[in-house]
Amino acid sequence: MTSRKYLGKLVTAALLFGTAAGSKAQQVPTYDVARLKSTWEVVENNYQGKNNFLSAFTFVNTGNKPFPAKGWQLYFNFVRKVKAEVLPANIKVEHINGDLYRFTPTPEFKGIVPGDSLKLGITGDAWAVNFTDAPAGLYLVWDHQPEKGVSIKDYTIRPSTSARQLMRYPGDKTAVVTPTDIFKQNAQIKDIPAAQLPLIFPTPASYEATGGSLLLDAPPVVTADPQLAPSARFLEKELAPLLGKRAAGKATIAFKLDASLAANAYTLEVTPQGIVIGAASNEGAFYGIQSLKSLITPAAWAGVQKSLSIPAVRVKDYPRFGYRAFMLDVARNFHDKRDVLRVLDVMALYKLNVLHFHFSDDEGWRLEIPSLPELTTVGAKRGHSPDWKNMLPPSYGSGPDTANAAGTGYFTRNDFLEILRYATERHIQVLPEIETPGHARAAVKAMEARYHRLKAAGQDKAAEEYLMTDFADKSTYRSVQYWNDNVMNVALPGTYRFLDKVVEELVSMYKEAGAPFTAVHMGGDEVPNGVFEQSPACLALMKQDSTLKDVNDLWYYYYRKVNNLVKARGLELAAWEEAGMRKTTTLDGAVHSIANPDFVNDNFQLNVWNNTIGGGQEDLSYRLANAGYKVILSGVSNFYFDMAAMKSFDEPGFYWGGFVDVDKPFYFIPLDYYKNSKVDGRGNPVTPETFQGKDRLTGFGVSNIRGIQGLLWSETIKSSDRMEYMLLPKLLGLAERAWAQDPEWAKEKDPQKADAMYAEAWSVFTNVLSKREMPRLDNYNGGYNWRIPGVGTSVEDGVLKANVQLPGLVIRYTTNGDEPTLKSATYTGPIQAGGKTVKLKVFNTRGRGSKTTTIKVPQPEVQMKNNRN
Repeated sequence: MTSRKYLGKLVTAALLFGTAAGSKAQQVPTYDVARLKSTWEVVENNYQGKNNFLSAFTFVNTGNKPFPAKGWQLYFNFVRKVKAEVLPANIKVEHINGDLYRFTPTPEFKGIVPGDSLKLGITGDAWAVNFTDAPAGLYLVWDHQPEKGVSIKDYTIRPSTSARQLMRYPGDKTAVVTPTDIFKQNAQIKDIPAAQLPLIFPTPASYEATGGSLLLDAPPVVTADPQLAPSARFLEKELAPLLGKRAAGKATIAFKLDASLAANAYTLEVTPQGIVIGAASNEGAFYGIQSLKSLITPAAWAGVQKSLSIPAVRVKDYPRFGYRAFMLDVARNFHDKRDVLRVLDVMALYKLNVLHFHFSDDEGWRLEIPSLPELTTVGAKRGHSPDWKNMLPPSYGSGPDTANAAGTGYFTRNDFLEILRYATERHIQVLPEIETPGHARAAVKAMEARYHRLKAAGQDKAAEEYLMTDFADKSTYRSVQYWNDNVMNVALPGTYRFLDKVVEELVSMYKEAGAPFTAVHMGGDEVPNGVFEQSPACLALMKQDSTLKDVNDLWYYYYRKVNNLVKARGLELAAWEEAGMRKTTTLDGAVHSIANPDFVNDNFQLNVWNNTIGGGQEDLSYRLANAGYKVILSGVSNFYFDMAAMKSFDEPGFYWGGFVDVDKPFYFIPLDYYKNSKVDGRGNPVTPETFQGKDRLTGFGVSNIRGIQGLLWSETIKSSDRMEYMLLPKLLGLAERAWAQDPEWAKEKDPQKADAMYAEAWSVFTNVLSKREMPRLDNYNGGYNWRIPGVGTSVEDGVLKANVQLPGLVIRYTTNGDEPTLKSATYTGPIQAGGKTVKLKVFNTRGRGSKTTTIKVPQPEVQMKNNRN
C-alpha cells in the first residue's frame, strides 16, 4: 500500500497553488502544453519491504500562465500495475485498460503557478531496473476537446544510479553489471587469429580446408541440372551486388543433382578451377549457396568488387533440426514490410527456415482480411478517443496520434503476398499466428465495431455472424497485461465462424503466393482466471453439454473445435504450451497442470516458452514431449530476444525471465538443457538441486522435439534499429544451436572436461562473430544495427586494462573527458591512467560505436589505501 505520509513529502516545498483567472478560463484552458516539462524517476525498489517500487513524476510549469486546476486529464502508458487512488497532491490516478492510466484533478487541486512544480509518487508492482520500464506516451486531454490528445513532448527519464533504485529485492545479486564484471566475464575468451577460424557458419557437419582458392574476377558461369535451375538463378542474383553486371568469366559454378542426399542436405566443393554444389532439392542447394556466401570475405558485401577470392573447401552438411524458427511480433508495436524482409534475409543467411508471424494480439491486428475490413480499420489503429469504439487505445507509449508508426499500421493483402513469395524463395515457411482465445482484444473489438455498424443498418443476422462478445457477460478478470475485455467468448458460434473465415482467407493468400501452408498457430496462452464464469452464453453451453463439468472444461471444448476447424482446411494446429495442458487437482486438493491426454494423438505442435530457471517449470518442454506433443523449444531463459542483454539502466528490454545475451542461446543443450544452465532467472548460479525431481527427456520424447525457436516480442521495440539491436547477434547463437550437430562439449560426461571444452568453443564462436559474421552484417543489406558490446575494464595500481566480448572489435579511448571517436587512440594494451578519467568505446567496421564506458582511475597510492581499508 502506498504511504500517504511518505508521498506527501514528494510534493515539492516550492509548490504554490494558484487559481485560474476566471470561470471561462477554467472551462476552456488556454495553457500551452509545450510549456509543461515532465520527468520520471525510480525512487526506490522493494518499497516498504514489499514486492513493489515507488517512482515519481515531476511536472514543471515553464510557461507564464498557471497550469489549470481542472478541466484536464493526463494519460500515460505504464507496463507496471499501478494502484488506483487519490494522491496527496489531490491528483487521482486510475487504470483505464491494458497499460493505459490517467491522472485527473480532484476539486481540491489548485493548479501549478508559473515556475513551480508538482511531484507525484506512484507505487507499481514488482520493480523497475532500466529505462524501458518507464512510463511512456504522456498526453493531455482538455475536457472541452475530449476527442483530442496533445502529446507532452518535453519528457525525460532520469537514470537510476543508487542501490535503492537498482536493487530489485533483498538478495538481489548486484545493482548493475559493472565494467569490472564484464572484464571478468570476458577474461577467458581467447583472441584467435582470423586465419585459424572456420570459414562457414553455422558450423557444418563436415568441413575440410583443401588449400588454394578460386579467383572470381568476373561473374561465373552458373550451370544446373534442370531440377536445380531455380537455385542457379537465385545464386546469380545474389552474386550481382558483389561482381556487378559484366561479361561472365571463365570460372564455373555447377549445381548437380544428388539423389543420395536428404532434401535439406548439400555438398559444397570449391577448387581453384570452380565450384560444385550437390543437392537432392532446391532447399539443400539453397543452404549450399548460403555456405558459399559465408566463404566470401565479409568486407566484400560493402559494394561491387573487382574480384573475389574464395578459399578451397570440401563440405558435407545437413541441419540438426528440421524446424529452425524465429518469431517476430508485429502486433504490440508494428514493424513494416521492410523490417520483415530484412529479417527474412538474415534468417536465410543463417539457414533458419520458419518465420513465426505474430500478427495479432490485444494491441493490434496487422493483416488485411478484405472480407472483414474492421480488423484493420479498427484493430490496426491506436490513438486517443472518448470511447475507443473505432480504434484501440494507446499502448506502449504510442500516444494519442493515430499516425504513430509503432501503434498504427498493417500489412495489405499484397504486402503479405510479397512477404510470402520472398520467404518461399528463401525456403522459409511463414507460420501465421491468430492469437486466440485470449490476447485477442484487437480482433474482439474490431468485430464489435462491425456488429454495431451492421446493427445500425438493420442487418441483425449479419451483425452477429462474427461477433465474439457476450454483451451480458459479467465476468471479472485481468489479463497479464491488465486487459479486462480481451478474450473471445468460446461459447459463441461467431467465434468459430470468425476463425474459419480468417483461415479461409489465409489459405487463399498462401495459394496465390505459391507458398507452402501446412499449419496455423492459434495462440492459446495466458487466458486469465475468472473469464467465462459469469457469461450467460457459456453457462448455457455448459448446461447443454454434459461433458462440460466446470469452466475449465470450456478450454478443452474450445481447442477441440479449433483443431477440427483447422484440420478441415488440411492444416496442423500449432499453439503455445497452454493448449496442451489440463488443470486438475492433486490428492490434497491443490490445483495442478498436467499434459492433456486429449490431444496427444492430434499432432499438436506446441511452443513451450516457460522454462524460467528456478521458476518451477524447467521441465515443461520435456514433460509435454514425453507425453506425445510435438515440441518447439522456445524457452524464455535462452531464446526470448526481447530480454535485456544485461542488468544496466541504459540496456533496453524486459528481464522477467532473466537477462539474455548471445551466450544464452549458444550454450543451450536442446535435449538436456539442465546440464549447461548456468544462472537462474534472477542471475544466481544454478546448483544441481535446481533440477532435482524434474522430468528428463525420454527416448520417445526426443522423437517429439521438432526444433528450436527464438522470439522477439515487441513491447519495448518501437523502431527498426531497436529491433535489429535486440535481434543481433543473439540470432546467431540460435542459428548455431539449431543447425550445427550436437557439440562435443554437450556430450562430455566429465563436468570439468565439458567446461573446458565449452570455454574453447565459446572462444571460437565469439571470434567468428567478431571477425567474420558481424563485419559481414555491417555491410550485408546495407548493414544491420547489431548490438555492439561494451568495454570491460580492470584497474590495478593506476593501470587500466580493457577487453571486449567479441575479440577483434576495436576499442578506442580518451583521457581528456571527450567522447571517443574514430580518431581517438586505439587500445592495444594496459594504460597508465592513475588520476585520470578514461572513456572507452567499442567500434564496428562501419564506425558505429557502443555505449561509452567511463572509468575514474585512482592514483596508485589511493587505490592501495582503499584496498587496505
